[in-house]
Amino acid sequence: MNISVLRIELKRSVAPWAGAVVLTAPLAFLYLLNGTWWTGTTAWTAQWTSMALWTRSLLFYLWPLAVGLGALQGLRDRRSKMSELLTSTPRPARHRAATLAGTTAFTLTSAFALLVLVGGVQVLANTEYMHLGWLPISLVGALSLVAGAVLGMGAGRALPSVLTPPALAMGAFVFTALMQMSFGRTETTTAAGVPITEPNRVSLLSPAVQEVRDVLVTLSAPVHVGQTIWLLGMAATGFALLVAATPRARLTALTPIMAGAVIALLVLPSDPRRIHVVDEAAAELVCDGPVCVTKTQQGRLADLAGPGRKALGLLRSVLGDEAPVSVRENTDLLPEGSTPQWSRSTVLFDFDDDLIAAAKGAAKGEELTLALIAKGMVPGCTPTGWTSFGSDLFAQTVAVGWVLGDLEPLPGTLSAGLRSEVDAEARPVWKKLEALPRAEQLSRIGAMRAAAFSCKGDPFEVLSRGASR
Repeated sequence: MNISVLRIELKRSVAPWAGAVVLTAPLAFLYLLNGTWWTGTTAWTAQWTSMALWTRSLLFYLWPLAVGLGALQGLRDRRSKMSELLTSTPRPARHRAATLAGTTAFTLTSAFALLVLVGGVQVLANTEYMHLGWLPISLVGALSLVAGAVLGMGAGRALPSVLTPPALAMGAFVFTALMQMSFGRTETTTAAGVPITEPNRVSLLSPAVQEVRDVLVTLSAPVHVGQTIWLLGMAATGFALLVAATPRARLTALTPIMAGAVIALLVLPSDPRRIHVVDEAAAELVCDGPVCVTKTQQGRLADLAGPGRKALGLLRSVLGDEAPVSVRENTDLLPEGSTPQWSRSTVLFDFDDDLIAAAKGAAKGEELTLALIAKGMVPGCTPTGWTSFGSDLFAQTVAVGWVLGDLEPLPGTLSAGLRSEVDAEARPVWKKLEALPRAEQLSRIGAMRAAAFSCKGDPFEVLSRGASR
């Protein structure tokens, strides 16, 4: 297809409108609404993989639009009453179909590439970690838009009705919704007995992905391969429907999409732990002495190294040989609802933890030290992906006050009312703990840490009982 043909097709087709929708709708969604895509280490402009996954998640509604607009394009010949004229020309139908599909594919791919470019420019300014592991995620996303539009064109040509485009768009939207909810989820139970749902292989037939929960998580290679097979089958069926002239040919045209679905389901992983996997290269540690972060956060190591060493020194001064010897960003990938697993020898932390994320400004170093001491004493047993307020925070406040010899508010985003509640709960326990003999203090702190690190028992309750003696 030469440039002049492309220019003519762009003028007489809905391809430019489809490209405009794919570019402007997600940008409006991302910039006009304030959501989780703007916060923490998983912000869509923070890291390359997060950016790719967030733009793929927008296919939840972009893909149905592409299918519907493709169907509208497929009705063009029937609307212009040129079907009989075109069939009488010597030019093969596959050439006309290739021109029509190629124009739309070019426009949709360009629009999606521009969307990725907008995010990529901002990612360049926010991270020092450069890699190409995100590229397959975005390439499959672009392919899904093209395949959906071509399938819509073929369906519009095969079912020439004004109701076809809206019906196909709604059907595609229902499909993506079901894949995100019931049909694409499998109920399971965590080791702690918490019921959760996890994605299964059927959900991967949807071009959209889940919201990004962890900056170190990416999609595995079998997912990319399986989805590519499925989408190529979908595009092949759409193209075959575009050139089919008889009912029998239209039935035969369904073969590629059915074969693609079967082969894809054989390739796609059935174990949820093989769907979303840890990016080993991104999780590789970069260290400054005993303080380590992942490659994705290597630009923040300089700010963390000093407070990390200071926190380790303070912990050793009060805990002796029982104190942790290193500080490390947590790279464990646990299913949502799972009980965290902690190490006594290492202070594990997450940059998205409220204590760590809230440390900023002139007092950033001091607040990071307090936060790391808190994580070293009471790491917290809130199930993965959940939030809580109460016992763990009270125990952290008392423990940090015991280490420093003075009760101070911990960094965080709590309101003034909640901070007052924390102080009201923690201060009496801290005062009574300080009044105990040193040996008894160490005994109760040891019992508190045992409960905190095993996630069996209430660390604040242990401190309260000990302080009341």
